[in-house]
Amino acid sequence: MAKVLVVTSGKGGVGKTTSTAALGAALAQRKQKVVVVDFDVGLRNLDLIMGAERRVVYDLIDVVQGEAKLAQALIRDKRLDNLSLLPASQTKDKDALTADGVAKVVGELREQFDWVICDSPAGIERGATLAMRHADVAVIVTNPEVSSVRDSDRIIGLLDSKTEKAEKGERIEKKLLLTRYDPARAARAEMLKIEDVLEILSIPLLGVIPESQEVLRASNLGTPVTLASPQSAPARAYAEAARRLGGETVTMSVISDKKSLFGRFFSRRAA
Repeated sequence: MAKVLVVTSGKGGVGKTTSTAALGAALAQRKQKVVVVDFDVGLRNLDLIMGAERRVVYDLIDVVQGEAKLAQALIRDKRLDNLSLLPASQTKDKDALTADGVAKVVGELREQFDWVICDSPAGIERGATLAMRHADVAVIVTNPEVSSVRDSDRIIGLLDSKTEKAEKGERIEKKLLLTRYDPARAARAEMLKIEDVLEILSIPLLGVIPESQEVLRASNLGTPVTLASPQSAPARAYAEAARRLGGETVTMSVISDKKSLFGRFFSRRAA
């Protein structure tokens, strides 16, 4: 049965769009049929990370408003046949996203794909609440810093109150993706340690993505890091996170590009 996953955070710039693309590609590499959906109306970026900016003709708003059919707006990835993109609009107003329209689009996507991954705008405004509205699973992307973690705690509250599952009295499945983590800096108390973040947010850990220039390089190339540099530390971390999303039990570690620091393992059970 298709799963709707929202990639969300309270704070901007933590790596939601990068993570959406990387997780989407990693799941597609595992023979899953995946669509990534950009809900960040007006600040469209997912198409850039996916290398599809010149192929956008119709977008999410066009489909919601009935100006285009879903099939016309979906862009199939040239590298992975089972990976598609539904881009956001760069020119239309966010208010054009309607609850009924989003529900219809998500319902259609559920019928065509195994995973519907919604890239949410940061914060708690309308686009973010609509992106999480129909989610079965939420991946909360957080940097190891106090402001990012605090804002993520607010998002967890919204997930427990503003989603369809919450209104039915059900709990949405929530997982933490910690990005831009550097064990050496954490040891020097220059950022929060993994244990500190887990203590504050109290949700299962899906993965730890290390700080790496490979992520920026892949974004500039218009390719998810899991495809651009599959042997790099962040790509391997995203691949492990995708395996956990698929239900596999994978030992949690901080993967490093440095051979002498291959990984630090944790006793915490992975998501």
